[in-house]
Amino acid sequence: MAIAMVGQESYQAARTHSSSTKKPDEDLITRTSWADARTALAQIKRGRATGSRAALWLRTKLQWHLFQLGKFAQKHGGKVLFVALLVLATFCVGLKSATIVTDVEKLWVEEGGRLERELAYVSATLGEGAGSTKQMMIQTPRRKGVNVLHPSAVLAHLHVLKRATEVEVNMFDITWSLKDLCYAQSFPSFENYLIDQIFEKLQPCAIITPLDCFWEGSKLLGPRFPVVIPGQGPGVTWMNLNPESIVEKMRQLKDYDTYFPFQGFINFMKRAGITTAYQEKPCLDPSDPLCPATTPNKQSGQPPDVGAELTGGCYGFAGKYMHWPEDLIVGATTKNKTGHIKEGFALQSIVQLMGSKNLYEFWHDHYRVHYLDWSQDKAAAILQAWQTKFTEEVKNITEGSYNETRHYNIHPFSEASLGDLLRQFSEVSVTKLSMGYVLMVIYASLSLLKMSDPVNSQCGLGVAGVLLVAVTVAAGLGLCALLGLPFNASTTQILPFIALGLGVDDMFLLAHTFAKTSDTIIPYQDVIGEVLKRTGVSVVLTSVCNACAFFAAAIVPIPALRMFCLQAGLLVLVSLVAMLVVFPAVMSLDLRRRHARRIDLFCCIPGPVPDQVISLQPSEESQVKNKHSAPAHRESPRQCQVVPYSDTPKKTAVTRALSTCAGGTVTSVMSELSPPKIPLECWVTPTANPYSPSAPSIESLATVASTRDLVDTEQNNSGHVPFKTWLASVNRKFSEWSVSKWAREVYGPFVTKTSVKVVSVIGLMGLLGTALWGMSRVTDGLDLTDIVPRHTPEFAFLNAQQKYFGFYNMFAVTQGNFEYPTNQQLLHEYHETFTRVHHIIKNDDGGLPEFWLSLFRDWLIELQKAFDRDFRDGCITQEKWFHNASDEGVLAYKLLVQTGHVDNPIDRSLVTQVRLVDGNGIINPKAFYNYLTAWVSNDALAYSASQADLQPEPRIWIHERHDYELKIPKSPPLVYAQLPFYLHKLSDTAAITEMIESVRSICIKFKEKGLPNFPTGVPFTFWEQYIKLRFFLLLALLAVLVAVFLVLTVVLMNMWAAAIVVFLLATMVVELFGIMGIIGVKLSAVPAVLLIVAVGLGVEFMVHVTVGFLTALGDRNRRVMLSLEHMTAPVVHGAISTLLGVIMLLFSEFDFIRRYFFYVLFALTLLGMVNGLLFLPVVLSLVGPPAEVVPRGDPDRLPMPSPPPSPNQNYSHSHGSRESSSKHGSCRTHGGRHSSHSRQDFSSSSRRGSGLNPRFAGSNLSLTTITEETNSSQSLHSSHEIVVEPQVVVETTTYTGGSTVSSSSPVDGSSHTESSTTSAPHVTTKVTATAKVKVELHAPLPGTVEPNYRSVRRSSRRGSSSVINPSSSNGTSSTWSSNSPRVSDQETDVDVSHK
Repeated sequence: MAIAMVGQESYQAARTHSSSTKKPDEDLITRTSWADARTALAQIKRGRATGSRAALWLRTKLQWHLFQLGKFAQKHGGKVLFVALLVLATFCVGLKSATIVTDVEKLWVEEGGRLERELAYVSATLGEGAGSTKQMMIQTPRRKGVNVLHPSAVLAHLHVLKRATEVEVNMFDITWSLKDLCYAQSFPSFENYLIDQIFEKLQPCAIITPLDCFWEGSKLLGPRFPVVIPGQGPGVTWMNLNPESIVEKMRQLKDYDTYFPFQGFINFMKRAGITTAYQEKPCLDPSDPLCPATTPNKQSGQPPDVGAELTGGCYGFAGKYMHWPEDLIVGATTKNKTGHIKEGFALQSIVQLMGSKNLYEFWHDHYRVHYLDWSQDKAAAILQAWQTKFTEEVKNITEGSYNETRHYNIHPFSEASLGDLLRQFSEVSVTKLSMGYVLMVIYASLSLLKMSDPVNSQCGLGVAGVLLVAVTVAAGLGLCALLGLPFNASTTQILPFIALGLGVDDMFLLAHTFAKTSDTIIPYQDVIGEVLKRTGVSVVLTSVCNACAFFAAAIVPIPALRMFCLQAGLLVLVSLVAMLVVFPAVMSLDLRRRHARRIDLFCCIPGPVPDQVISLQPSEESQVKNKHSAPAHRESPRQCQVVPYSDTPKKTAVTRALSTCAGGTVTSVMSELSPPKIPLECWVTPTANPYSPSAPSIESLATVASTRDLVDTEQNNSGHVPFKTWLASVNRKFSEWSVSKWAREVYGPFVTKTSVKVVSVIGLMGLLGTALWGMSRVTDGLDLTDIVPRHTPEFAFLNAQQKYFGFYNMFAVTQGNFEYPTNQQLLHEYHETFTRVHHIIKNDDGGLPEFWLSLFRDWLIELQKAFDRDFRDGCITQEKWFHNASDEGVLAYKLLVQTGHVDNPIDRSLVTQVRLVDGNGIINPKAFYNYLTAWVSNDALAYSASQADLQPEPRIWIHERHDYELKIPKSPPLVYAQLPFYLHKLSDTAAITEMIESVRSICIKFKEKGLPNFPTGVPFTFWEQYIKLRFFLLLALLAVLVAVFLVLTVVLMNMWAAAIVVFLLATMVVELFGIMGIIGVKLSAVPAVLLIVAVGLGVEFMVHVTVGFLTALGDRNRRVMLSLEHMTAPVVHGAISTLLGVIMLLFSEFDFIRRYFFYVLFALTLLGMVNGLLFLPVVLSLVGPPAEVVPRGDPDRLPMPSPPPSPNQNYSHSHGSRESSSKHGSCRTHGGRHSSHSRQDFSSSSRRGSGLNPRFAGSNLSLTTITEETNSSQSLHSSHEIVVEPQVVVETTTYTGGSTVSSSSPVDGSSHTESSTTSAPHVTTKVTATAKVKVELHAPLPGTVEPNYRSVRRSSRRGSSSVINPSSSNGTSSTWSSNSPRVSDQETDVDVSHK
């Protein structure tokens, strides 16, 4: 027989179809505490199950509040979204006030610790920017293994250094040169202005260079314009300056002898080691016409042995105070048996510049800056500009076609460039960050896209979710800036991606639950509330765990770590609020779009009407309704043509498109090659309403359920599948595939296999063993080359310095509250003890360079000798001195008469009673500070060379022999003094930390003796953190894990589950630590931060799976599979999104970012997935805790109680109420009420809205509805019912010799066949009846009854039964097939009988 179905040409009916295909809420009986903890708790109270009452009570409270929050967000979605975006935008404005800290002292120095107090003391005493800054240059060969100790290499070094030191910068309308900025050794001051001007012009800059071993070193000292000295020729520079010769010639002039103290100056030159300067040093190029004849190789013309000259170091023009150790100026040396250098592979020069504070003070009172608003900031800007130009000049020279440098690499470096690199490293790369977020947006949209169902697709929701997370991250950082939390490299390079990963995980979980929940029979207005009720607890739990973990890690006193942890914790909380408030509002808007059947991303375009799949088996209910239908719509019975069985035509399925306004298709079954005399069988008139229960029934020769089955059958019988059909099938299969389906059908059963568990446990143990081995390979430290981009001069310099030199300088600082005059011996012992530190460079005799107190003492000893000589010769008496007394003797006399008392400062009797320095080398304690004033002012070169930087600065007093005022001002007591040391052989962190510990032990020892002291310098500032870094890291990890354990224990009320999660989190940290060692990542503050972050990301991977395991029903394996089914998709999508975000770090120009950030974060994400989706399920399946709810009957599902009567609710949205009812709802009988079959009544039924329990797909052929409670309160909207839906197909075949009349009718609930023959008495009739019974349990809807935590009196329950009586005539055979889902409620009785 042929069949035709005409679709309802109405858009309203098309949208109604979606509600008719809603699925039952299986989570309510298989994951009860996840879906509705209140129901689970009620079952426990009734004795139908056991479980954790405390956990369920707490979850009930949380779910109720989350449900109300979701309903509010859905009801006021637009308002919530507008206000939330306004608040987030306000916080984003706070980014304008963000400050980025790059100062190492402020980042990595322990807060409140010893080093911070020491640095604060230095800063408070000396001031910010005090001291000196350095401009350095290293020369290496272009070809590996080439010796640079050759005259041509040193001359190339000279060429580049000379050109670079001649650069000038124009700033503030002033030209600044090296002479204006450099740190220079001080000369004594004289009352003669002419002499002072000569010394000022000849005063050279301090340049530490190997060129000082040769005459060519004088070319660096200038002066730029020769100095005219009377009687010394046309002009004097350091290239032709011989200090001894000039002083001797000037001394012969009587005019100079009267007002210049030549003898004192000569003694000063002897003390400083100033002799012939560079005039007797060998020339690198003896053929140079300026090379003086006094050089040792001028006459021979032979180049010098560079290695031999550099052995022992080089000396500046003042040999005693300006000694440059060989380890400082030549690197990677090899020596012969006699100790002379044979080869060297690097040369280093250091130009010393004033610090910004010193430069500001030096020019503060000068006329050049009187018109400027001179400040320390301007001084710092000038220094930075000059250093930058120095670096550029070196680069230009080396990159140019200069013959002198073509065989060598010259690497410049300055502290200013290092600061620029650190600032650049800390800045956010907006381009890379944006590209990373774009990749995540693309992935989120594709992962939630449904090509086959554009209406239910969530592409737009994914895009909106990622954008919301991005805005939330910006708002969270803005909030941190408003709270005064400074940013650093970890903030800008790690936090945006970590926060994105954490937020996207929650977003995917909510979107996944929303897609599943909106496809169930949950009422429209409760959908968002149900989403939050189910997933909100997990989101809150993971976010609170992360926040507590980060806040607990903030106990680490390292500022960079503490700021990162505080900012991460705040970002997690801000993200939590956004996911619980803002994202539900976004979901509510998407729900409205789906309810209005609009296309995803293009909300203005109506979605297509889905193809109608109509059941071909009419129900008894339709027949009953047909009797009550209006006469105008009652169809007269159609008479079917009686044909012989042999002439029965083949059936052909024809699919026709409906009208444009309705859309969709309709499938008709037609006879193939039917004779014209045979009319089409059982066609329906086009005007008939296909949704009416009175629509004609369908007969078939096969048992089919829908038109789709007929089409498939016809296609299969044809043996040929068209390409379009095959393509559509592939597209359908692809669209039906999902991560959740894969986890349910493939991965879950795979993980629960015994063999897989064994292999996983062995793999976990093997991975832990490998990680422990990798941990043993982890070394502490952070090379500066790691944080500098490759292919830059700074990287080349740092790499060469680390490889060839390993040189640093340090100071031992003595503090106040210490009597320097009376504890001089302790100071000498303190200085001498540092000889035990083998990393400190010693003199040629194995001793240490002299420090300020020893230089001070030696100066006084020389004065005492001059006084004794003059006193013995009668040039000085107790009362006065004569004109033939020496200047030193007169100065000694003035010092000897000092009493050190303010009231009585002078006592001439002391000349014969005291000595400046006693026999034990102790300076007269009573007049110590008077003597200090004289030494600092009159032996300025020694004081500046000592680098003592005494504070408070001693007073100025210039000795003048003709000044008979004996009173010398007393300097204030010292509160700060420093002892300089040079360090070498510090190429790795282990050597540096060893040096730090040995120096610290000396400082602690003398502190116990009463000398307050501490060390300072770059090694202590950068590397002292590594001494306690592992301790602080362990402390932070313990705090984080304890915080996670406590939060999980309190919220889940399950210490067992919390212990498993914390164990695997600790395992993941160990695994990540081991991978760091394998890939060569050193332990520093940044990897320490990432190890702490590992706990936060691990919580996201593990807590969701654990909560899913606890809330599922069944044995451990089943609960693992249910948990993986629901949690794998959001976890995988979140992990992939995080990887897409951090993948942009791979293209960073900083090798540090690639190695320390990308590789570690990539490994962390993979480890999180492996541990969260493999090891955790295996552990849970083996030793997992019991479920929160354990049914007493069926272990896999919970029996559902009968709920109280629910009110007549309308679930239609205000914007779509006309389309919200189901088309099958009009065919449902509730309490004896029947829907009209007319189009008008259908529309009015749609406006009224569907019932509480919309009909399931394909259930319109129900035999009867058996309700558990039959009282009047359940008459209209029953929230709990059992629907029995039989599908009966009857086939009759009559064999007769003549014409035969054969009839067949499908019946619901009974089978009645009548057979008759009209022409022959011999008639054989065969009747086959096949019935399929489908039993549907309509469970109570979550949300049909508002949770009010009050016991509700339940109505009396009565069971009802339905009897199906299929009957057949004589000689019939019947087949009965019953297929029904298990009914969980034990109080429900279904009596199905067959007669």
